[in-house]
Amino acid sequence: MQYLQIVELSILEFIFLASVILLASFVRGFSGFGFSASSVSLLSFILPPKEIVPIILLLEIVASFFMLPSIWSKINWKFVTYLMLGVIFGTPLGVNLLANLEPKFMHLVISLTVLIFAYLLLKGYKNEKLNQNVSKFFVGGIAGAVNGFGTLAGLPIALYLLIIAAEPAVIRASLAALFFFTDGYALFLGYFNDLINLKVIYRSLPLFLVIPIGVFLGTRLFKGSSKENYKKYILYFLIIISIVGLGKTILS
Repeated sequence: MQYLQIVELSILEFIFLASVILLASFVRGFSGFGFSASSVSLLSFILPPKEIVPIILLLEIVASFFMLPSIWSKINWKFVTYLMLGVIFGTPLGVNLLANLEPKFMHLVISLTVLIFAYLLLKGYKNEKLNQNVSKFFVGGIAGAVNGFGTLAGLPIALYLLIIAAEPAVIRASLAALFFFTDGYALFLGYFNDLINLKVIYRSLPLFLVIPIGVFLGTRLFKGSSKENYKKYILYFLIIISIVGLGKTILS
């Protein structure tokens, strides 16, 4: 097919790409985050990271757009603003770490930290005293730094929200809104760094049809879940992603 020649993928690779994006959209629709964490590692089997990141950024924005009708009234804009400020300040630090430190070591630290806190949360740990503007800015800074040398910014933010015992609807809505802006900013920068090209756009366009299906199914699961079930699902997801990250880092 001419399309497959343009995007430089075999039919099996394209089916795999679409399946991964469907899974990532489902996770995003349910939790409000996790699109990158669900897809980047899997897509690395068929594409180099430089080609994966712009596709994921573009599709994350589309996923957030499809979620807007169901989350708008639940977004905590004050929370999103402080996190955004932290992300803006933290991202250059992450880029600097990427340039000067071993990325595998940094991913190992992130995965271990998330794994430990996810386990503590499963055991009932929470600290509502951390629900302060300074803490939000600090967590945003950490997320920005993580985003600078990886694609796991949602993990520290999700952990923070669970630690302060935020309502699931607020967690989901605020994360989706936050990543709409941060991914748009990153995509804007990527354009000026020659990461966005016609091949990225052609690869992404058919996936626009897949995303609403995954988001719809994830949203349905969210609406049918209790607060405790939501928390457990998110924590198990974080644990799985952390273990996969650890395994990939150690084996490589």
